[in-house]
Amino acid sequence: MYSHRVPRLWTQTIETHRREVHDAILDATAALVARHGLRSVTMSQIAEGSGIGRATLYKYFADVESILLAWHERHVAGHLRHLAEIRHGARDPRERLEAVLGAYARIVHRAAGQEDADLTAVLHRGPHVPRAEERLHRMVRDLLGQAARNGEVRDDVPVEELASYCLHALGAARGLRSKAAVRRLVEITLAGLRSPST
Repeated sequence: MYSHRVPRLWTQTIETHRREVHDAILDATAALVARHGLRSVTMSQIAEGSGIGRATLYKYFADVESILLAWHERHVAGHLRHLAEIRHGARDPRERLEAVLGAYARIVHRAAGQEDADLTAVLHRGPHVPRAEERLHRMVRDLLGQAARNGEVRDDVPVEELASYCLHALGAARGLRSKAAVRRLVEITLAGLRSPST
């Protein structure tokens, strides 16, 4: 047992290493599932693909499903960060709203083209999904509130409801065949949000 404290730099190095191993496991699992399908991937394959031993892998995750849920959580968090960056990049409330809704519709459309029914069922069981949906709803609600205060969005419907309407409407991007159709969906959704006085 050491009688002195572990140096801070050493602690940071260990944490960085753990994060890198964690990310390597998630990336290897996603690649294997994309290549072979959910039901064909084993922990042994993941360990090999990650460049670690099975014993080490089990220190991080109990099974393939827990790895996939962690991968999906990271993936969804990346989408939310992307939307937040877009929100901060636009100048005024209307532009921010249009940019975020357009980006969200494109994310939904792209994800639909990559969906596998078995995988989707597993991924959407995670507790991170309702939390992410709540964060997204809050982001859209706040954007709508800002735009409504500027008179650019209708104020005859509560912003909570408007946010739900927008997200449900843009969820239709999942079934659209082209980027042009996604753009039209966003335009129609935005048209429905306009203040009756404009």
